[in-house]
Amino acid sequence: MQLKWLEDFIALAHERSFTRAAELRHVTHPAFGRRIRALEAWAGTALVEHGGTPVRLTPAGQAFLETAEQTARGLAQSHEELQALAGRQARTVTLATGRTLARTLVADWLVRLAPLLGQDGELRIRTGSLAETVDGLQRGEADFAILYHHPTLVVPLDARQFQHLTLASDRLVPVARADAQGAPLHALGGDAPVPHVAYAHTLALGRLLEDHLAHHPARPRLRRLLECDSPDANYEYTLQGLGVAWLPWSMVHADCQAGRLASAGDRSLELKFDVRLYRPKRRLGPLAETLWGAMARR
Repeated sequence: MQLKWLEDFIALAHERSFTRAAELRHVTHPAFGRRIRALEAWAGTALVEHGGTPVRLTPAGQAFLETAEQTARGLAQSHEELQALAGRQARTVTLATGRTLARTLVADWLVRLAPLLGQDGELRIRTGSLAETVDGLQRGEADFAILYHHPTLVVPLDARQFQHLTLASDRLVPVARADAQGAPLHALGGDAPVPHVAYAHTLALGRLLEDHLAHHPARPRLRRLLECDSPDANYEYTLQGLGVAWLPWSMVHADCQAGRLASAGDRSLELKFDVRLYRPKRRLGPLAETLWGAMARR
């Protein structure tokens, strides 16, 4: 079955003439006749009473005409919808990243790139765990992924299929709520254990910090007060004075400068890491390639 056979049959039913229908379909009379016979072979029965003028449909042809018209209309509508969808997709870029990155460094990145989206461009942000973000990029559900990078983190993206740019560097800083004099309510380095607002191990930041503290020669004494899989929640708990948390400097620098938070330990307890932008090596859509080019030239 071919769509053009249905369209030929509909034209013949309306024109009731092989000659006029062939002209309307922009094919020769013999070719048009062959296509009608091919449709009848597919149907397994005659659809047209051959030899008469004007052309008449057989009872089977009359019954099939409505189906043919509905099918042709449905396919035409679907084609228009797909074309519209393809147009929207060409103007849409999907970025997968973590929740903390979406709030901090990705937000700064978007301010610089927003003018490149133009009037019709749209950027979709999808947040999730490191594994979910990587999986989305590998499955083609995202054009880009922004991820933490550190030697202790394993990012399973094949370098033969994916490439990356380093967007920024950041660091985890131990902070606590500041008192009226600007000193931390909870300070590391003393003899007493300090309440720790910890990350869940499922978070990339949690695994980074756990490895960092496990190998630190002067690991502070910590009392694991609570654990959360949301750095935003840990940030709020720290502002409330519940304990010490290692938070990205990009998230807390304004609070430290304003005196709401204070560093709770020396610089050796900080942990540096990079933030990378990943993409497939295959060709992306025009808008995605424009954004990638802008980041590569920055």
